[in-house]
Amino acid sequence: MQFAKRLAPLQMNVFADMDRAKSRARAAGREILDLSLGSSDLPTEPHVIEAIAQSLYDPSTHGYLLFHGTKAFRQAAAEWYTKKFGVAVDPETEVLPLIGSQEGTAHLPLAILNPGDFALLLDPGYPSHAGGVYLASGQIYPMPLLAENQFLPVFEEIPAEVLAQSRMMVLSYPHNPTTAIAPLSFFQKAVRFCQEHDLVLVHDFPYADFYLGKETMPSVLQADPDKTVSIEFFTFSKSYKMGGFRVGYAIGNSELILALRQVKAAVDFNQYLGILNGAIAALQGDQAGVHQAVEIYRHRRDVFVDRLHEIGWPVPMPEAAMYVWARLPEPWVKDSIDFAVKLVEATGVAVSPGAGFGKSGEGYVRFALVHEPEILVKAVDRIAGFLRH
Repeated sequence: MQFAKRLAPLQMNVFADMDRAKSRARAAGREILDLSLGSSDLPTEPHVIEAIAQSLYDPSTHGYLLFHGTKAFRQAAAEWYTKKFGVAVDPETEVLPLIGSQEGTAHLPLAILNPGDFALLLDPGYPSHAGGVYLASGQIYPMPLLAENQFLPVFEEIPAEVLAQSRMMVLSYPHNPTTAIAPLSFFQKAVRFCQEHDLVLVHDFPYADFYLGKETMPSVLQADPDKTVSIEFFTFSKSYKMGGFRVGYAIGNSELILALRQVKAAVDFNQYLGILNGAIAALQGDQAGVHQAVEIYRHRRDVFVDRLHEIGWPVPMPEAAMYVWARLPEPWVKDSIDFAVKLVEATGVAVSPGAGFGKSGEGYVRFALVHEPEILVKAVDRIAGFLRH
């Protein structure tokens, strides 16, 4: 069989390689302590589960769900967004339900890029951002994120010839994998840059609530309240611990929302109404569970980073998200994949190699704080033994 050329860039998957390494470790009898996936181990709130459970017994929820049937969800999303960020939102034209935000960020390039057009992506960055560009037969210009720049891209370094062929820029702060945060002034600069160069500004915002300090994270639409060039993606996977339910939404420029809606119409129907009812309950119900989750991850972060320091691995204290981004010690500074594979095979501790997130991620690993503190300490102790040998 002959397959489309667009599949070629998708064939290298570091995380598939890690899955195989974990399988080998299990086969060798290792207990796996998996810090490689950012899937919350915390349970979904009971009032959300109850809303979904009640929907199951309502036959009117069992059929195809067309756009008009999502009105209650869109209204709840718009109201939540306005309350949280102070930006007015039209639920009819500026909100679109998604089957998880990854689905939306991967489909959006199909609505924006023609073959050969450039997308400006963060490097390192979330893999589906690149995957969506490849599926749209676009080209990627990686914007390096360096520690000396607080892991923020330097727009002035983008070559003029690339900008001339660029149609979109994708940002995501708080950032996965580096855990970096971006102030409102950065988003204001990004909006002006995209307006000047006729770029769509895409902001993937899964960690909207996961600032581990005492402040809140800005939305890109606070920098672009008229929604001139911007679209933002939110998922219920992190804040509301609903990763397996696959629900999120896009919010922003009405033309971009309509274009993404047209792409989705050719690919899928909407999410099951019962799950949208659960999402409405999450948005409108008690937010104590969100705050409790942030406190849990803050405590885990403190325990994990302190223990890494105790074994002689100096890593910075992350300010946001649910990860630790750690520069590798010698002799692993140029081979994060080899480190991750050998670590899991020798100790059962699974981490994400930085190279899996892009060229500029090489030399780092990402730890996901998705276990209780005692498990995290146990993992660090195994890592200490691995580093001594």
